[in-house]
Amino acid sequence: MRTMKRIYALLTIVFSVLSMSAQMVDPVHFTSQLKELPNNEAEIIFTGKIDAGWHVYSTDLSGGPIPATFNKVKMDGVETIGKLKPRGNEQKMFDKLFDMEVRYFENSVTFVQKVRFTKEKYVIDCYLEYGTCNDEMCMPPSSVEFKKEGSLTLPPKSGGDGGLNETPKADNPKDTITNTDTGSVPLSPNIGNTYEDSLWQPVTKELSDVSSDPLPPNLGGGGSAWYIFLAGLLGGFLALLTPCVWPIIPMTVSFFLKRNKERSKAIREALTYGLSIIIIYVLLGLLVTLLFGANALNALSTNAWFNIFFALLLIIFAASFFGAFELTLPASWSTKIDQKSEHTTGLLSIFLMAFTLVLVSFSCTGPIIGFLLVAVSTQGNILGPTLGMLGFSIGLAIPFALFALFPSLLKSAPKSGGWMNTIKVVLGFIELAFALKFLSVADLAYGWRLLDREVFLAIWIALFGLLGTYLMGWLRFPHDESEHRTNVPQFFLGLLSFAFTIYMIPGLWGAPLKAISAFTPPMYTQDYKIIQTTVVEAPFKDYEQGIAFAKEQHKPVIIDFTGFGCVNCRKMEAAVWTDEEVARRLTQDYVLISLYVDDKTPLSQPIEVEVNGQKRTLRTIGDKWSHLQATKFGANTQPFYVLLDENGKPLGPSRSYDEDIQKYINWLDAGLAKYKL
Repeated sequence: MRTMKRIYALLTIVFSVLSMSAQMVDPVHFTSQLKELPNNEAEIIFTGKIDAGWHVYSTDLSGGPIPATFNKVKMDGVETIGKLKPRGNEQKMFDKLFDMEVRYFENSVTFVQKVRFTKEKYVIDCYLEYGTCNDEMCMPPSSVEFKKEGSLTLPPKSGGDGGLNETPKADNPKDTITNTDTGSVPLSPNIGNTYEDSLWQPVTKELSDVSSDPLPPNLGGGGSAWYIFLAGLLGGFLALLTPCVWPIIPMTVSFFLKRNKERSKAIREALTYGLSIIIIYVLLGLLVTLLFGANALNALSTNAWFNIFFALLLIIFAASFFGAFELTLPASWSTKIDQKSEHTTGLLSIFLMAFTLVLVSFSCTGPIIGFLLVAVSTQGNILGPTLGMLGFSIGLAIPFALFALFPSLLKSAPKSGGWMNTIKVVLGFIELAFALKFLSVADLAYGWRLLDREVFLAIWIALFGLLGTYLMGWLRFPHDESEHRTNVPQFFLGLLSFAFTIYMIPGLWGAPLKAISAFTPPMYTQDYKIIQTTVVEAPFKDYEQGIAFAKEQHKPVIIDFTGFGCVNCRKMEAAVWTDEEVARRLTQDYVLISLYVDDKTPLSQPIEVEVNGQKRTLRTIGDKWSHLQATKFGANTQPFYVLLDENGKPLGPSRSYDEDIQKYINWLDAGLAKYKL
């Protein structure tokens, strides 16, 4: 069973989102300045540049994500006028999870607080607090400090009316006073004796070491690079069976039969042909990486409109495979390349022949390559597209190199015919199914709720039911033979399709369907459930208290860095923590501690810490847990999960947003096994 699960994981990697490793991110870069205005007034301006894929929430959001707020530490000789005002291209979206409309900014944002000077000497000590998220994670509440002390000459009062008729002169000859704060956090705390040193001691190196080690056998280990390569290799072998690639085999054999009869030269040219195919596809992978980069590909793969475009593309390919029309590249392209290869001698002609193969087969290999590139883009690995294309090209090149080397193999190859039409139709059904997956990503991103879980499953049930009907010979398409009948292989494939259809039916009433949980929308989108599941709640929301209890009970600890306004934290709780096996481990095998980094409860006494050599004040409980996450674990995004022993030492790699339930169970089991050693 575990072997089958690994095979299934390999087949579905193209559509799975791999867990992200812990890392410090700094997506927003703020500057602050004081700008003078007439009538003894001024503006404190916070200007932020936001990295692509991230957004900063606006002001006055109640009961939802973290809003931008202006906070005073000390304001002497200065009073505020009105509220903090946002400036920029404010966007609005209804967030189903918060059940409210949220407002946010992308790319850039400016927040302005207007003030009035009331004394000749003034002290300004304040900070802007804001919330930042992207599609996969949220930052803890971040802050930008602004401090300024100065003096100015207040104008005389006019006519006893209290009016001020002169523009004040600041002690700085410039019009603005600018401070820069990039929001960076240190990796070593300086908290003195406030906390037990061993519990707050940084473990970033230990986490890095265990993250690079493979998990124990059968616990989900394995390098993602190998998975990318093997997925590409499998895609290359599958591409050979497509109706665009198979007919090229006779053309390949004919080309190499004309060239020579010498054995050594035949081997050399066959290897050259295979290497040419590999080089062309690997160059394509490198080109994608150079043009977009790993981070841009990741942002693109989670972009709603990109997913809609890709879904429509798959629907068009499916319609073509069903026989509605033929999708081919302009015949002049392949004809010219083919003519060049015929009239050119040497290695160039072989390379042009390989290029002809790539062009002619693109209408069938395009969807497979697209799947591959979309999948590897989620991993943030700059070599991902290249590794994927390397595997794909090797899988496609091996059979063609063999046919080039041994043309007689063609005699044993089955001829194109009815079986090729069957493969086209099967590919059409599969592409429709995965088009729905991409539409689901866009649906979740915009909160349209058009493809809730039960709607998604209903369509998949219909698709795979019709696929089984076709394989049994009960359904025909335009290009099928008039006497379309099933055979033994089709019968067993049809049986599997019907079995898969029956397996999905209980999901309409809330069954978890773990085998396809990576494809279906999250469980929280399901409206009707026979069995109502509840999310596990952490018994401890204090780090030290939870660790103390773990010592008494001799249990390992799971730390959940979360936030009240963290959307993906709620998604993980709804999609993963509701699973019976996960819930049992969290409640019985571990001590669960949830630390909310946006908890506004004031600390009994503010704590001074050092941030990059500068002092920073922790004022709230959320500040405290945010500082703990950054200094001890070297991370500052949520959700973030880490397994510890009762002494605060890591038991395995950290985890972030990933709704794969089985991987989460494997991770928990690995940590428990290490704790018991």
